[in-house]
Amino acid sequence: MKKVIIFGATGLVGAYTAMALKESGYDVVAVGRRASDNGFFAENGMTYHSVDIQKKDDFNNLPQNDVFAIFHFAGAMPAHMKGYNPYEYINSNITGTLNVLEYARNVHSEKIIFSQSVSDVLYLGGTTTPIPADSEMHYPLTGDHAVYSISKNAAVGLIRHYEQEFGITAYILRLPTIYAYHPNPYYYVNGEKKILGYRFLMNKAEKGEPIEIWGNPQNQKEFVYVDDFTQLCECCLKSEQGGIFNVGNDFPLSFEEQMKLMVEVFARTEKKSPLTYRPEMPSSPQFILDISNAKSVLGYKPEYDCKKAFEAFRNEKNLQRFKMLWGSEEDYE
Repeated sequence: MKKVIIFGATGLVGAYTAMALKESGYDVVAVGRRASDNGFFAENGMTYHSVDIQKKDDFNNLPQNDVFAIFHFAGAMPAHMKGYNPYEYINSNITGTLNVLEYARNVHSEKIIFSQSVSDVLYLGGTTTPIPADSEMHYPLTGDHAVYSISKNAAVGLIRHYEQEFGITAYILRLPTIYAYHPNPYYYVNGEKKILGYRFLMNKAEKGEPIEIWGNPQNQKEFVYVDDFTQLCECCLKSEQGGIFNVGNDFPLSFEEQMKLMVEVFARTEKKSPLTYRPEMPSSPQFILDISNAKSVLGYKPEYDCKKAFEAFRNEKNLQRFKMLWGSEEDYE
């Protein structure tokens, strides 16, 4: 049974990845900054360690041998930052990544899988032309994603250096929004708490309330469900060739089509949300990611179109599999 370490295991993509890999037969060691996971990982046959990746000594508490691969999903991000502290991005995403890499080198890990931000290629967005995975990495010069994106790009540079210098095969996964149920429907924009747009719309669809479609209803944007992401993670473990890979799917839909499916899937009564159009309002961002190398190199086969993703989201909300780890929606009000 191959041992994998998941840094950031208490977060959304980390927790779902841990569960998926455990179900596939891997020996999963979950690592998070939280002092306690409330017994969630032990309940599901995994071990949990509390580690602050900014503190090199914390890594002494982790397994020191027989580590096959490391998933590095930990670090600071704008969506979780109340207020603004650029030092947190530098300390967590750069120094923290260096500490993870040193740990990987010391335990002779064969692979490292890293979650890169899609903000490094959004300068190529605005059309339906797929953005290549090997596009030149940029970063915004203004806004709450500027220093964040700079720090993530620097982390990628460190990882690629360790790949060349020490032979740790690197898989850089460029993530758009990964859709999955979490009881916390809030995030931060420029340091201010707001409800996630898609959760706001899902709530309206559940109640049969009117839904507004702003801007151009034909704009398209990647819609990736978490189970496709975890499939891609497992593909990385099985592949011998690393690289930079976009996380996307083969089911492009307009925002209008997404809203129609959302109304269909989430309505709790016979009353369905009417759609109204507001072309004078700002449009939803538009971008499509080219996943051709993820399919040809890693064998990635996306399975979740928008309707299937919405149905899985709804079912996960009903199951509450992660309640021991994350609590309930009432805890975040």
